Amino acid sequence: MITLSATIRLGGRIVLDHIDFAARPGELVALCGPNGAGKSTLLRALAGLLPEGTRPDPRRVAYLPQGARSTWGLTVAEVAALGRIPHHDTGAAPIERALRALDIWDLRHQRVDRISGGQARRAMLARAFATEPEVFLLDEPTSDLDPAAAHQVMALLRRVAHDGRCVVVVLHAIELAMRYADRMVVLAQGGIAADTAPAQALPAAAAAFGLPFGADPTPRLLPPSG
Repeated sequence: MITLSATIRLGGRIVLDHIDFAARPGELVALCGPNGAGKSTLLRALAGLLPEGTRPDPRRVAYLPQGARSTWGLTVAEVAALGRIPHHDTGAAPIERALRALDIWDLRHQRVDRISGGQARRAMLARAFATEPEVFLLDEPTSDLDPAAAHQVMALLRRVAHDGRCVVVVLHAIELAMRYADRMVVLAQGGIAADTAPAQALPAAAAAFGLPFGADPTPRLLPPSG
């Protein structure tokens, strides 16, 4: 379980006011809301990366920031191996499990700066998986991924959560949150506007984005079956 009860100030400005948040093992929690609502700030606070924050045990909590990249010419396997640093070991078995879970085992010898953006995103996710943490804190884990890959990764994260881990993700893709999250936490105007099942949180999400909501018969891509 990971919790936070705080008012968060950055540069003398209140970004999140009287936030009371908790995520439990066995659930995938999606943080949603417009740009600037404080989603990434909340995730960084949970990771203990803000001033005066308490850093959790990095063996227990894995954090992946938005837009995480490797600027070095590491192989995909070497990037995943960075997730073993908190454990002070090379962890060949956890690294292989992570690469296979993200479906990039065949890319393990490829340089991460010479593969596609979506493949590189999977490599960064594999780094978090290789840690084998109790808690995943992931900021936009589906960015750079095509629609099929985004569904694949979210389905994986849901399985991981339902196997007993705690997974908290920042998502702009409301349709992914609706399908895969157990809870949707909507952030707006410095606070939590909703914290409930995704279907019940949708009105608050619509209001936060300034959009209507309702049934839409427009044809669309469907998630993979099964």
